[in-house]
Amino acid sequence: MTPVRYHDGAFPPANLDWQRLVPLLGPASAALARYDGVLGAIPNPQVLLSPLTTQEAVLSSRIEGTQTSVTEVLEFEAEGDSGTRSSEKKADITEVLNYRRAIRQATDMLKEVPVSSRIIRAAHAILLEGTRGQSRSPGEYRRIQNWIGPEGCTENQAKFVPIAANKLNDGVSSWERYLHSEQPDMLVQLAVLHAEFEALHPFLDGNGRLGRMLIPLFLFARKFLTQPTFYLSAYLEARRDEYYERLLAVSRDGAWTGWCEFFLRALVAQADSNTRKAREMLELYGSKKEWVVDRTHSQHAVRALDFIFSCPVFRSSDFVGHAGIPDPTAKRILRVLRDEGLLRVMREGSGRRSAILAFPELLNVAEGRGVF
Repeated sequence: MTPVRYHDGAFPPANLDWQRLVPLLGPASAALARYDGVLGAIPNPQVLLSPLTTQEAVLSSRIEGTQTSVTEVLEFEAEGDSGTRSSEKKADITEVLNYRRAIRQATDMLKEVPVSSRIIRAAHAILLEGTRGQSRSPGEYRRIQNWIGPEGCTENQAKFVPIAANKLNDGVSSWERYLHSEQPDMLVQLAVLHAEFEALHPFLDGNGRLGRMLIPLFLFARKFLTQPTFYLSAYLEARRDEYYERLLAVSRDGAWTGWCEFFLRALVAQADSNTRKAREMLELYGSKKEWVVDRTHSQHAVRALDFIFSCPVFRSSDFVGHAGIPDPTAKRILRVLRDEGLLRVMREGSGRRSAILAFPELLNVAEGRGVF
């Protein structure tokens, strides 16, 4: 089969079929507004929605072939490298942790600069740090041709061949000009930006994850959301074959409108899903806030709850040392929450080794299924 090659001269798209797209624009904007309304009702979204950030990192990396879960990532983060995991599992988890670090740094950079090639390169450098791709020019655009296809295939056996290396700088410049341009609709602009970034494939590794990371960063920067916590990877991972086919059709058939339709429908469906999950977390926080106060009779109850929402798998010593609660009180609160069943022991403490504890109800919400 002849590989599909990058669409030289066909970006940005000249003739989108707006009659097909306009009916989707209102629902997409409304769904995002509903989600942002829930974000606005959350007192500390960075704390309460922390598990969702990890879930996005897991799912975006899973599209690229990693195999791990939110709970495994958080457990690894809590206990460190115990030596019991395979090298492959540790590599998968490291990629997820790097994704989370990268989006946090990118968010910080947005306080000073707009979404740009500078932010993308900085995020890429973090994404590949200490991973299987660390030798593949972190933070630098490629200088050689790459292609997408079965492992070990030649360029002629590839499914897709991105823009030629000697045209990449011009391609990235064109992409960035479009990013900063005024367009008829910003959500369609985002759809086009994501597809073009994946078609350029400007790095030797990590392009898919960076392209998906661009979505919440753009929505945040353009004021659709008050927090860069919009996660599309659950929808894309569940429809991976269609996702890739729609992207491929852009270069093969010039099917920009079909891709934009798919993307707008994804925004609607995932915004609704994210809204439900955020509400579940907010409701869980509200119910447990009263519960923890009632059980612990402590002025530090809310601080304790904030800690376990931000770190739903943690070492008991971290809670005692970093929750901002006096040590004797922290130990008593932890004992009460264990005895009352809010927390579950994942690993008992032994000698100088701290216990590993988990908050099962929150993890079940984050995973979207009954893990515990």
